Amino acid sequence: MTPALRILIVDDESLARLRLRGLVEAIAEPRCEVVAEAATGSQAATWLREHSCDVVLLDVQLPGADGLQLADGLGQRVAAGQAVPLIVFVTAHAMHALRAFELDALDYLTKPVRRERLQAALARAAQRLAERAAVQAHQPATASDGAAAPDADFITITDRGRLKRVTVAEVLYFKAELKYVTLRTASESHVMDGALSDLEQRWGDRFLRIHRNALVARWAVRELERHAPTSFGELDATDPNAEVADSWAVRVVHVDEWLAVSRRQVAAVREALAGVRG
Repeated sequence: MTPALRILIVDDESLARLRLRGLVEAIAEPRCEVVAEAATGSQAATWLREHSCDVVLLDVQLPGADGLQLADGLGQRVAAGQAVPLIVFVTAHAMHALRAFELDALDYLTKPVRRERLQAALARAAQRLAERAAVQAHQPATASDGAAAPDADFITITDRGRLKRVTVAEVLYFKAELKYVTLRTASESHVMDGALSDLEQRWGDRFLRIHRNALVARWAVRELERHAPTSFGELDATDPNAEVADSWAVRVVHVDEWLAVSRRQVAAVREALAGVRG
């Protein structure tokens, strides 16, 4: 039997937590278990340092550090190779949806939450976790001569009802856009389900995290330049949280596209460019 999804509920309103718990417990499939509750982002962060769960049902507006900040902090654990729970935002406000998906959120539910909508989100979580487990189980697989198994160099996607393999060496970048990820090669773009964090865990040695929403093949980065925030459409100058003081972008080979680089990743991109040979 498949283990129940372990769920952490984070909301500053006790009645909201009680209602969410009731909705979760009423879902027969996938099986779920609420393992803890937290009223603030700091409480949740403290609990997550000592415990694990599969899914966090997370409110955005919390006392102190808000839900977006908590999700951002959890996302940074991926770089350290730590497993992170899937995030499903549950909030009364729809205005933060874009920002939430930039943080690799699995879903974004608005209050009052319907049971059917929550069940669909948790079903996606169960599927995502099963895929992640399959990837992790496949990573150490080797051929009889000790070489990596051939399938490790392919990504299987669905293209107009057909299954298609894309060689990882062909991929220029992965870019998160709302609930999906765009896989870009020199000649094609494909939309796939998944999370950048999982792709980074699997192929982090080949790709460089340049932004919360983008991984670029190290060999495909050709230039790093300052850009006006609106010139490549990644940053919103009207957003007080946007990184407008130092706006940077990288040029990707073959497609001649510019992708935004967050301030915290500029040094890593410079280092990667300095290490490029050829």
